[in-house]
Amino acid sequence: MLVTAVEARPLRSLVDVRIELGAGIVSLIGPNGAGKTNFLEALYFALTGRSFRTSDRRDLIPFGGSLARVEAVVCDADGVERRLLASVSRAEGRRHLLDGSPADPATLARNRPPVVVFSPDRLALVKGPPAERRAHLDRFVAARWPSRSELRRRYGQALAQRNALVAQLAGGLGAATELDVWDAALAEAAAALAEARAAAVEELSAPFAEAAGELGLEGRAAIEYVPRAAGSAAEILVGLTERRDADLRLGRTSWGPHLDELKIASAGRSLRRYGSQGQQRAALLALLFAERDALLEARRAPPLLLLDDVMSELDPERRERLVERLDGAGQVLITTTTEESVPGRAKRSVVRMPIAVPHAAAA
Repeated sequence: MLVTAVEARPLRSLVDVRIELGAGIVSLIGPNGAGKTNFLEALYFALTGRSFRTSDRRDLIPFGGSLARVEAVVCDADGVERRLLASVSRAEGRRHLLDGSPADPATLARNRPPVVVFSPDRLALVKGPPAERRAHLDRFVAARWPSRSELRRRYGQALAQRNALVAQLAGGLGAATELDVWDAALAEAAAALAEARAAAVEELSAPFAEAAGELGLEGRAAIEYVPRAAGSAAEILVGLTERRDADLRLGRTSWGPHLDELKIASAGRSLRRYGSQGQQRAALLALLFAERDALLEARRAPPLLLLDDVMSELDPERRERLVERLDGAGQVLITTTTEESVPGRAKRSVVRMPIAVPHAAAA
């Protein structure tokens, strides 16, 4: 799938902007404050209904305004165009529409490319809490194996139901045997989710190490899935039963995939704890590239890559390697402040910002 146009009317500093996009690498070049990151955020918002910079969508509304609105045109392999519109207003809340009509998240996801973001704000994926990495890994699982796209939601529902009952029982209402049914349901969901996560990390490990080496991450880089609960549903059920008394004392489920970790390391050292910002940036890029390689290898739709300020800490040789890796498959948007930092093959399609006129096309 290809995003062919994006309209932001308005969002943050983008008041009345339409940019037409082509396939391959598109470079957005302009000084700081020109709206490059805002445009990537606008595109992400149109496709996903979320922001990658804030959890409060109202932050997208321009100062003094009442509405933020973005529309993206997506063209599939058969040439069929679909329009995704996302908006948020102070009075009416948020909307996410497909061809002018409300649609459920699964339908929206089927009608857009997978999208991943590199930005300084996203370093939390490497240095932040494990929940960030679990959610990211589960999104890759859904893109890699669409039949497994519901595993995270199913586990979350089972966990919420069990936790509600545990809290009730901890308050003295009911008998502990009431947990038997929910323990069995949670164990089934946990086993399937843990198996999918393990398969994803196994598939990503080699391309992650290769990409990290190309990006200059010293020492062999590695990712490792560390499950809190793994094995068959029967084995996980035994573990839940053994921990039942402890859970009742705590008032919550203390064991399961909601506590898993994805470790990212270089030369055997955790980059979350010991990595410099440059190492963490390289690791984040390597993970995104590994996911892209895995999707291409599996003949899945390559993700749309939104790479914000990606060139700033790379030397010229590694910039060339980065562009060489990206060229030829899928759609990529790169922002940078100077034209000199963009290798030649990434200048075939350029948008210069700020946009001087309401409508612009990649040159």
